[in-house]
Amino acid sequence: MGPGNFKIKFTDLALHHLEFWHKSGQKAHIKRIERLIQSIRETPTSGIGKPELLRYNLAGKYSRRIDKEHRIIYKIEDQTVFIISMKGHYEP
Repeated sequence: MGPGNFKIKFTDLALHHLEFWHKSGQKAHIKRIERLIQSIRETPTSGIGKPELLRYNLAGKYSRRIDKEHRIIYKIEDQTVFIISMKGHYEP
């Protein structure tokens, strides 16, 4: 699996969260999310946002920091990364 080979797919919840961020007008957060998603596409388990493999009820999923309060939660299946949520802290 080389860098940049991953497809990104969003759950309905993640799309809802993305819409929230765009409506919020918080341009710094939107830019950060875009940078994080690009990094996830290239190297899902390393890069910016302090990627972390989660445990317990979120075992097998990863998180990256948007800010102190919010995380992107995602899982990797083959060549596809599923973005699960982009708001809150370990909620899904």
